[in-house]
Amino acid sequence: MNVADYGTFGRYIFAAETLGQAIKRSIAALRYHSTFDTLSLTTYGNELRYSYAFALAGSQGYGPVASAAAGELISILRAYLPENWRPIRIELDIPRPTRTSDFEDVFQCPVIFDAPAVTIVTERHRMMAGLKRMSRSIFTIEDVARDRSGGAPQGLMEVAFAQIRAQLHTGDVSIEEVARSMETSVRSLQRELNRAGTDFRTLTSTVRIERATELLHDTSVSIISISEDLGYASPAGFSRAFRKATGLGPREFRKREWSSLRGSAPEDIEQDAV
Repeated sequence: MNVADYGTFGRYIFAAETLGQAIKRSIAALRYHSTFDTLSLTTYGNELRYSYAFALAGSQGYGPVASAAAGELISILRAYLPENWRPIRIELDIPRPTRTSDFEDVFQCPVIFDAPAVTIVTERHRMMAGLKRMSRSIFTIEDVARDRSGGAPQGLMEVAFAQIRAQLHTGDVSIEEVARSMETSVRSLQRELNRAGTDFRTLTSTVRIERATELLHDTSVSIISISEDLGYASPAGFSRAFRKATGLGPREFRKREWSSLRGSAPEDIEQDAV
């Protein structure tokens, strides 16, 4: 089992730079992946405990589900930890089987049964481990929410927004590619956008600024990285465009948003000059 196979949910988790950030992302985004289950992260002494509690735990046929969930949690840790890493132990919320050695052979660590939740236990210091294979694209929790919004976008503007947003992930946005993906001509798309009171350049700028505000909520992502991800020629150009659209520079916006959530700006907000 591998969380990387879980669409936008997985891509959002593995866009985190450290294991601790990835685990926190999985906890925040689980509501878009599973309605009644819960994830949690606790520490005890030098141990880190990453737990998954199923709403249907104990129901008929639950045993394989619990084991699969343990594999999914492990896939997140393995994306950040060395190849020879093994959990300190695994705890499963299923009755103790006759052959416990089968589980220990699969997970290659001690396994405890009759636990309150599916839990992977490892060393606390592992939280700071970095992703072994970096991804260029940046994913936000809004991406996960949009992926579960229920149905494809409707109407010209929604479809155009979605296509431009998708192209931002690849780094290049062009009206030719958007028109092709919408199965229309560039001229027809321009005409329809004019009827809606806008044009492709304005629409693209709107999507970029909307995306920028989402990315700025994550203080682990530098403003330089955001500028590059959105396709701006330079951080200064991004700053000018963002200030023109919102009245604030990117750093000012980030500090204001953080202050509104926490009561004060974080001391460790990145210091990239923009």
